[in-house]
Amino acid sequence: MSFTRKLLAWYKRNARVLPWRETRNPYAILVSEFMLQQTQVSRVLDYYPRFLKRFPTIASLARARPKAVMEAWDGLGYYARARNLHKLAREVSGQHDGVLPDSPEDLRTLPGVGQYTAGAVACFAYEKGVPTVDTNVRRVLERVFAPRDVWELAANLVPKNGKRAWRFNQALMELGALVCTARKPKCPECPVRNDCLAVRSGERTRSPRAARPQ
Repeated sequence: MSFTRKLLAWYKRNARVLPWRETRNPYAILVSEFMLQQTQVSRVLDYYPRFLKRFPTIASLARARPKAVMEAWDGLGYYARARNLHKLAREVSGQHDGVLPDSPEDLRTLPGVGQYTAGAVACFAYEKGVPTVDTNVRRVLERVFAPRDVWELAANLVPKNGKRAWRFNQALMELGALVCTARKPKCPECPVRNDCLAVRSGERTRSPRAARPQ
């Protein structure tokens, strides 16, 4: 069985139910991605529904006063994210007719949107077959394949079919969050352990490439 098939089979059995996985609304997914930057899922689960209830559309966020946006964000930390999200909403409302772009290239022109967030919105909202490399995905791919370029590898691995790409990217992130963790990876539970170079090398908490002498 291929790496992708093993990964998707595992995800089908083990995926957590998270509200941003239950929607394809680009704005809702964008909000979740901004909140999840450097913040634990458990905390975002508290703030995400409240924020969307207060600002249910990108237009409502664009119309809001900065003070109201910061109040809704209060407690999540890293407040530059809230300021960028507000600025982005105003830019999209004013220059894109209130519609978030669907390509990573166009998304990256927006405030606060980097390579990962652009890919995440394109894939998770618009089901584009593009890579999404966050910290968890990077750790999984570096341990399993030890690539020279993680983004290039991810682009080659991601299925071209949009719905399958959605599941693949979610599965990689879930594997990194639940099994292939930073300090104590649960290798016996990993569906791709037989493909993993880190397991074979005995360097389970490091990328095999990083473990090689220079």
